[in-house]
This record gives sequence, C-alpha cells and structure tokens, in this order.
Amino acid sequence: MSVLPLVFTSGWASGINAYAVVLLLGVFGATGLSDEVPESLQRTDVLIVAGVLFLCEAVADKIPYVDSAWDSVHTVIRPLSGAVVGALLAGQSGSLSDLAAGAVGGSTALLSHFVKAGTRMAINTSPEPASNFLMSTAEDLGVAGIITFAIFNPEAAAIIAGVLLLLGIVILVFLASRIRRFLRRRAQRREEKRLAAGSSWPPG
Repeated sequence: MSVLPLVFTSGWASGINAYAVVLLLGVFGATGLSDEVPESLQRTDVLIVAGVLFLCEAVADKIPYVDSAWDSVHTVIRPLSGAVVGALLAGQSGSLSDLAAGAVGGSTALLSHFVKAGTRMAINTSPEPASNFLMSTAEDLGVAGIITFAIFNPEAAAIIAGVLLLLGIVILVFLASRIRRFLRRRAQRREEKRLAAGSSWPPG
C-alpha cells in the first residue's frame, strides 16, 4: 500500500487540474527526481500534449463563466485522468492493484472536481472578475505545490489533500445557495437566447 498516498494525492490534484498533474509527474520522472513515475507519463509526446492543454486550462480557468463551461466539459476527463494516473502509479510500484488504485484516484478526482466546479459557480455570482483569477492562480499553485511535496513526502501530502478535500466539501455546502443562483441565471440566459432565436425566425 506504499503507493496509495501518492495515488490519493494525485487523484485530488487531478480533480482540479489533471493536465498539471500529468505534466508535473512526467517531468519529475523524466528528470530522475522520482522512481515512482511510470515511463508512459515521461514520454515526450505526453509531456507536450499535457503542457499545451495545461496552458489552455490556465487561460480558460481564469475567465468568468468560461471556467464553468470548461469544468462541465471536464466532468468526465478529470476523474478518468485521476483513475488512469492512479492505475499507472500502482502498476509501477506493484504494491496496489491497478483496479483499486484506479478507483481511489478516480473517485478522489471526481470529488475534488465537484468541489472546484461548485466553488466556481458560486464565485461567478460575483460581479467582479478578480476572484476568478485569484482562485485559479491559487489552484494552480496548490496543485504544483502538493504534487511536488507528494513526490518527496507522500504520506504528509495525502493528509493535506484529505484535509483540503473535506474543507472544500464543507465550503461547498455553505455556498449551495450561490450555486443555485448561478444555475438559475444560466438557465435564464439559455431561455432568453432561445426566445430571441425564435423571435428572429422567419427572417424579414
């Protein structure tokens, strides 16, 4: 079970920024800083794709409402990435079955993704855009910091990730009313667009 803390931490981080996790783990493995990273994550093509997608997320994640749309698209991608990374890490160490590691990584990523997506919905009820930029930057730095820490001290990093996950769930409960407000606004905008499109047809 020695790889389980790293699997859990990478799952939590994947729910926030899956591309950063793949990129960081690959770099740590390719530079020889960690023997826990499988060769499949160290491949040049994987690192290039992860880097490009990370840059795309870094931009989209800081724009109000675009970030929530991006989160919606990644509801499947982030948990899947967490599961795959977890299974690969387990296969590398041989100390945890691939199936169990995938379940741990995927479920943890799913929970942290919901926390992130819900928090962004609540933030998007605010009229100013600065909070999106600050939150996104904090998330990027947090993922980078905890993955780096996990490479050298996986048990402590897993404890931190667990605390952050529980704290995020608690915050999400308190923000539930703002999230519902965001969903109502989005539904209203869609209805207005639908009515506008209907009123403009037939043309002339």
